[in-house]
Amino acid sequence: MAENVLKGKRIMGSSRAPKQVSDLRHCAKKDCETTLSRYNKREFCYAHAPTKFPRLRGRIVAEG
Repeated sequence: MAENVLKGKRIMGSSRAPKQVSDLRHCAKKDCETTLSRYNKREFCYAHAPTKFPRLRGRIVAEG
């Protein structure tokens, strides 16, 4: 009878739906018709997004 036992795991994670910005949006760059996802809160598409550099940790070595 032990071979008829089912085991499972409890569902983990949030039960809340992800935040949505609005239904239909386009890139803010002029003449770009790229449609942005409703879950993407940025105003530009990947190709026109301003460059962001990661925060680097450590010290700055002086030249000379």
